[in-house]
Amino acid sequence: MIDINESVMQFLLALIVAGPLLGAVTALLPAPPGLRGKSPEQAVLRHGVTVTGVILIAAIVLALGFDHDHPSKMQATTDISWIPALDVRIHLGIDGISLPLLVLTALLTFLCALYSYFKMPSGPTPKAFVALLLVLESGTLATFAVLDLLLFFLAFETVLIPMYFLIARWGGAERQAAAWRFILYTLLGSVVMLLGLLLIGIKAGTFDMVALATDNGRSLTTSVQVIAVLAIGIGLAVKTPMWPLHSWLPDAHTAAPTVGSVLLAGVLLKMGTYGFVRILLPVAPDGFREFAPYLAAFAVVGIIYGSLACLALAKRGAKGDLKRLIAYSSVGHMGFVLLGIATMTPTGVNGALFANIAHGLITGLLFFLVGALKDRTGTTDLDTLAEETGAALYGKAPRLGGLLAFGAVASLGLPGLAGFWGEMLALFGAFKPADDLSRPAFLTFMAIGAFGTLLTAAYMLVVVRRVCMGAVPQDAPQLADVHTYEFAAWTPLVALTVVAGLWPKALLGLTDPAVQQLLAGGKR
Repeated sequence: MIDINESVMQFLLALIVAGPLLGAVTALLPAPPGLRGKSPEQAVLRHGVTVTGVILIAAIVLALGFDHDHPSKMQATTDISWIPALDVRIHLGIDGISLPLLVLTALLTFLCALYSYFKMPSGPTPKAFVALLLVLESGTLATFAVLDLLLFFLAFETVLIPMYFLIARWGGAERQAAAWRFILYTLLGSVVMLLGLLLIGIKAGTFDMVALATDNGRSLTTSVQVIAVLAIGIGLAVKTPMWPLHSWLPDAHTAAPTVGSVLLAGVLLKMGTYGFVRILLPVAPDGFREFAPYLAAFAVVGIIYGSLACLALAKRGAKGDLKRLIAYSSVGHMGFVLLGIATMTPTGVNGALFANIAHGLITGLLFFLVGALKDRTGTTDLDTLAEETGAALYGKAPRLGGLLAFGAVASLGLPGLAGFWGEMLALFGAFKPADDLSRPAFLTFMAIGAFGTLLTAAYMLVVVRRVCMGAVPQDAPQLADVHTYEFAAWTPLVALTVVAGLWPKALLGLTDPAVQQLLAGGKR
């Protein structure tokens, strides 16, 4: 790690949050400054790659300058009064919980911009596409960096409009209906969440998340905490998405362009679970404790439901869509994240944070691969892929087939890859939950979740067998193997999936001290 001055760290974090927004404005100018291309469209796409690349470099430098000896301490902090009458402040900062999500967001957005430079989704002008992508990045990064409840809400909502237009204007079949369902579900959840945030801020006398976490709910009565957790939890659960508030997700993923699906699964879903950890656990612990068993119950139902839905889609003759199947798998994987959070233990919460990052890497890779498969075959229907097009990828495009198999085994939680540790730690947390939670109930949840891992393995192996294996028909169309730009966009995800699986301490060393302090109410 490198020693960087605190003022430089503050500048880097401000650049990471505001830079994409400035880039979005310049993308809409007649010609993005300083960039040339064979056409205006190519120039603006190159502008998107440049801006997201600068943000990624800034995030990496910020991570290198982060004080890894004190990951529980808020670093690179900026605290400026914004609305004095409401005591709303522009308060930014990162710790071991938010830093990995910040870097993951910057990485995935850069890879999506790079991929789009070579494979722009069909739709309106690239200017609008790049601007929306950058606004989406700015809102997501701000969600993980702000330390004021009202600013958190504003950042949380900022991402909705660009994602709506990415789905509605650059998506596939039935994109309008999917986009409307996405925006309606998330907006309705957000209205309820805002009421809960206002309740906490008014009753506690501050919207500052650090002060509220340090107070640990002592200035809030149990009834206020219960109401706040219910209201905020609904909004966060919609974004996660938690069963049964998940029904917008499969349609949104199926209709979204490839990069939209990557960012939706890899980044946006993490905003909900991050809110559970950053806000509800430390700010309203008594209220959260009341709902923890119910949250765990919904989580394990989501695990089983998502796995069974994937198995049904994977069956021969079921007209299952591969993109839709991976979307349903996210319902199950995020169930493990919620289960870990519901245990209210360091083991469980660390597992949830690890699973967040692992899911972003693995599912982002899978959506990239499915998008590439659709580009080559014109379909993501499993029956068509397996029979009519003869997509026996091992024989026709071995590198593409090998990557799809890698993504599948990583998603099912193969030991040695990133998907293993988060789910296992969540289950270990359920084995011994917080002292005032019912251990028999959580042991039941643990058993159900463990059974869900078997179902995950079943449907992923079925997918690999049907899409990757088999004899190649003589009249089957040829498939191009991995292109250079695809290799560049996917290699970081593969490498990080392996590194996180073999060296989990790199991530757990960041999150664990911060989680320990968070659960202790900010006491040092």
